[in-house]
Amino acid sequence: MVERGKVQRVDEQGRPVTAVAMMSGGLDSRLAARIVLEQGVKVVAFNYQTCFFPGVAAEEADSEVAQACRALGVPLHVVDDDEAFIEMLKSPRYGFGRHMNPCIDCRIRQFRLAKEYMESIGGHFLVTGEVLGQRPMSQRRGAMRLIDRKAEVEGLVLRPLSAKRLSPTVAEEKGLVDRTKLYGISGRSRKKQIELAAQFGITDYPAAAGGCLLTYEGSARKVRDLVEHKPEAAVRDFRLLRVGRHYRLPGGGMAIVGRDEGENARLLGLAAEGDVIYDREDTVGPIVLLCDATAPEDEALAAALCVSHSKLGGAASGTVRYYMKGNEADAQRVEVTPLERAVLDKLRV
Repeated sequence: MVERGKVQRVDEQGRPVTAVAMMSGGLDSRLAARIVLEQGVKVVAFNYQTCFFPGVAAEEADSEVAQACRALGVPLHVVDDDEAFIEMLKSPRYGFGRHMNPCIDCRIRQFRLAKEYMESIGGHFLVTGEVLGQRPMSQRRGAMRLIDRKAEVEGLVLRPLSAKRLSPTVAEEKGLVDRTKLYGISGRSRKKQIELAAQFGITDYPAAAGGCLLTYEGSARKVRDLVEHKPEAAVRDFRLLRVGRHYRLPGGGMAIVGRDEGENARLLGLAAEGDVIYDREDTVGPIVLLCDATAPEDEALAAALCVSHSKLGGAASGTVRYYMKGNEADAQRVEVTPLERAVLDKLRV
């Protein structure tokens, strides 16, 4: 869709000039899309999703990216890449950033998929909200060149916010966009982006954040633990990392404790065959999901974790119900005492 009131740009064959804008929902990607819309370019948004991106699914109406696309008046295409991303995460060619964030490999993957989509709809070029020097791993000049080359998108990626500090792209050289109307922003300050947002009337945008959970130490620690103890971990295992408190038990099992009603429901929804579910049944308390347990010691500790995170009202112990996923009718009950704080801290991932 073209910005209202703007004349649609066409290429040498008379086709509408179409850009695929890589859209996260943050301010920079919104600005990048708006800048090319202002030039009469048709924009289609492309959103790349994995289980490590926070918030609600991009397809949901109240997600940041869906809200951004509605405000811009552009259609949204979402790609869920969990399986391929997880395999890459286990051994990224270009390594990790400060934590478990394989930013360069991830960006190469995103660009490859965005290019495939662009070609499938007859698009002309890609647009990103990247700002030169804003992120230390993937937005350095050398890293951008490496990513473009390995993704086979050299000359196809227009970065409107920093374009005047970068070499002209094919879109600029062919006159599909006017380089003089692009920007030369660089560095980590967001002052110029905020000023641009005000000029465009963009007011409802999220605060700047890392976005990917792999850039945070807490999430990275859980990923390292999972890969170490379960190299064959699949998508569900990684999705569980986003829910609850995680405890690595002596026998190798993982106990996950729900922190509220919503997390309890998510744990039940993610439970798989072979998992053991623990609850307090007749009183308020957490759901505990025990995965990959083979030792009786782990099962006893999972029950104790359920009580440890419950209110006992002065009692020295509490009753826990437990059952295998799918066999709630065969549930058993056990009376257990809570664990000492030192033990909880030792087991916590």
